[in-house]
Amino acid sequence: MKIMLRKDGAGQLSVYVPKKDLEEPIVSMEKPEMWGGIVTLGNGWQLELPPATPGTDLPCTVEARKLNDD
Repeated sequence: MKIMLRKDGAGQLSVYVPKKDLEEPIVSMEKPEMWGGIVTLGNGWQLELPPATPGTDLPCTVEARKLNDD
């Protein structure tokens, strides 16, 4: 699924899912750099993010894979 990764002024990372009109904060990350790992959203969804170069500018749109089915 296509998602947009954003960072607000306070540094909080969030994910926006356009098809669901859903925005949720990232509450945990498998890898500190986020890329190529699993992130957990505030609503409990887990997404596997693709690898990317550290320092990739946000906001950006990526293809993520949803791991759990709620």
